[in-house]
Amino acid sequence: MSDGFSSEIRVAEDDPREGDGSYDATARIVDAGSTDDDGVVEAALRPRRLADFPGQPKVRDQLGLVLEAARRRGSPPDHVLLSGPPGLGKTTLAMIVAAELEQPIRVTSGPAIQHAGDLASVLSSLTEGEVLFFDEIHRMSRPAEEMLYLAMEDFRVDVIVGKGPGATAIPLELPPFTVVGATTRAGLLPAPLRDRFGFTGHLDFYDDADLEKILARSAGLLEVESDGDALAEIARRSRGTPRVANRLLRRVRDWAQVHGTGRVGLDAAHRALALFDVDEIGLDRLDRAVLDALCRRFGGGPVGLSTLAVSVGEETDTVETVAEPYLVRQGYIVRSPRGRLATPAAWQHLDLSPPAGAQTPLPLPDDPEAGRLG
Repeated sequence: MSDGFSSEIRVAEDDPREGDGSYDATARIVDAGSTDDDGVVEAALRPRRLADFPGQPKVRDQLGLVLEAARRRGSPPDHVLLSGPPGLGKTTLAMIVAAELEQPIRVTSGPAIQHAGDLASVLSSLTEGEVLFFDEIHRMSRPAEEMLYLAMEDFRVDVIVGKGPGATAIPLELPPFTVVGATTRAGLLPAPLRDRFGFTGHLDFYDDADLEKILARSAGLLEVESDGDALAEIARRSRGTPRVANRLLRRVRDWAQVHGTGRVGLDAAHRALALFDVDEIGLDRLDRAVLDALCRRFGGGPVGLSTLAVSVGEETDTVETVAEPYLVRQGYIVRSPRGRLATPAAWQHLDLSPPAGAQTPLPLPDDPEAGRLG
């Protein structure tokens, strides 16, 4: 295969979405060389089997046990809920569950299921043993959630025929199937829905060693020559997230092909990451803008989330879900009941000195609702 990609990645026919918004992803293996779209390339780089899935050893071992036991019983496994920040492999694990069970998989998302009829359409098309993957399951509408409760527990749905006093509920039996739900905000799932998942796995950020393994595998699939120290540098700046690591690898590859020798070396990594505004600890433009506004404009805080978002020209949700989690985890920002506060590490990273009288963050509980008002 041309364009420097592995010939083992095959081309699948287009799989148009069903009328209910879901689609059959069973054979969705894409050709990474056919397009430059990042999402397509990311899909091609995903491991196909649990044994090839790097990192997350506890979740991998627990899920492997659940799937192996189900195979030996010859029955579908318990429903699976995967939670954790974006980019850690929840969708990949859902695809692996179907592959390990040798069953088809149907993919949909919480925002696409806004009416009970939408869910009934998806459920009625399932075959025995099929895997139904819900991405962002916490965003499903309440009527659809209530229908899903019954479907997951008793494998049936009640279809309402008619309106008003003459309406009749007709039970529709469903073949046994497995729901795999993915969520970045497990706390928003209602307890009745959460309790119907027999296995819950939480994915955490990866360490640098695991990210280096992921990058080495991706470089092999992309047929990119690379040096170990360059991959280590990319891993160190990848925020503990495989999706970020693979994206940075592709950008360094682009720089090496245009300005270098085509080989991903340490110098190419440094120059490419500097070009794309990724600093030594993985902070990007938005991260540094948030820190800069917090320290320079507001004297280190406290400042409300909405005010901080307006000051950097971004939506509140973007700052809260994209930039803030990593800044908090790295110890640059502290959430408090009165707003966000910059830590001494933030001032040091910006090479600034805290002004006289700047408040020192206290080790307060991490409250996601703290400091919303601005």
